Amino acid sequence: MRVLVTGSQGFIGKNLTLRLQEQPGHEVLRFDRGDSLQDLAERVAQCDAVVHLAGENRPADPAEFMRVNAGLTEALCSALAQAGRPIPLLLASSSQAELDNPYGHSKRVAEEAVTTLSQTQGMPVRIYRLPGVFGKWCRPSYNSVVATFAHRIARDEPVQINDPSTVLRLVYIDDLVSEFLRALAQPEPGLHWGTVAPEYRISLGELAAQLDAFKNVRSSLVSERVGTGLTRALYATYVSYLPPDRFAYDLPRHGDARGVFVEMLKTPDAGQFSYFTAHPGVTRGGHYHHSKTEKFLVIKGQARFGFRHMLTQERYEIITSGEQPQVVETVPGWTHDITNIGDTELLVMLWANEIFDRQRPDTLAQPV
Repeated sequence: MRVLVTGSQGFIGKNLTLRLQEQPGHEVLRFDRGDSLQDLAERVAQCDAVVHLAGENRPADPAEFMRVNAGLTEALCSALAQAGRPIPLLLASSSQAELDNPYGHSKRVAEEAVTTLSQTQGMPVRIYRLPGVFGKWCRPSYNSVVATFAHRIARDEPVQINDPSTVLRLVYIDDLVSEFLRALAQPEPGLHWGTVAPEYRISLGELAAQLDAFKNVRSSLVSERVGTGLTRALYATYVSYLPPDRFAYDLPRHGDARGVFVEMLKTPDAGQFSYFTAHPGVTRGGHYHHSKTEKFLVIKGQARFGFRHMLTQERYEIITSGEQPQVVETVPGWTHDITNIGDTELLVMLWANEIFDRQRPDTLAQPV
């Protein structure tokens, strides 16, 4: 499939063209600023589908709204009609098409042009009235408050909020592109109005607070719940605005004669991750828990885990090494320790099911 993407150098266009290039058997044809209407007609004649993203958002002259948003769309429709075959067309319109302003009016005219094309030529057309779209590669300080806030907060710069209660309607770029790919793969005859799901709502105040929380993870080590939904999408967006000199950050390192201990990441309700080392012959641990549990994974070296039941005095021993990945779990009510029985430094990854609380550590010293 040859897909013509107008506005391929814009925010949505960059994400869409990359995803299209990932699809086997797909070729991207591009139409961007600087190309002529003759170029547009030639590429329409070569393509199997069109995603029309090109548009004007913030021109110096308001007349550009009609010239680009309406005029270019009308020229595209003319080229599609002249192609003499049904070419699926996806139009990225805007929720502002419902508003009485120059931008909204130009978008309505564009919608009317593709509607007429579908009705008179039988072209498969799908119109998307998009709310705010956010994600990687969106231009900050332009037309996306998410991009502006993420860019500034990632650089420790202040953000300006006039009304924190203002609610934004948002869709995430990956969800939008996935919908475009679905619509291209399954074109339907006639005119249709497309939707992108899920659509999120968040206030400006909540948005700024969430992005600040992402930034603060590097000092608190307590991660936000970034695995699903809007928080996941906002986190991916925030991280995408980190400058390269902030890709890495240091962690506190606690060391003594036994080795080092480093905490990497903590979660609000799913424990924390850390690692430690031990020199040959060194034993670490020697304590038990009432409720806390842990998982140990030896990454390098050879270790002996010792266990003793606090009531029955039953003992148990496990030998493990980095040669064979194996998780060793600590069990409440059993005191336990770990000894480096190898000739090299022992490196162990550790997960505990809760963040260590110095006021209620649930860690009681008791030799095995």
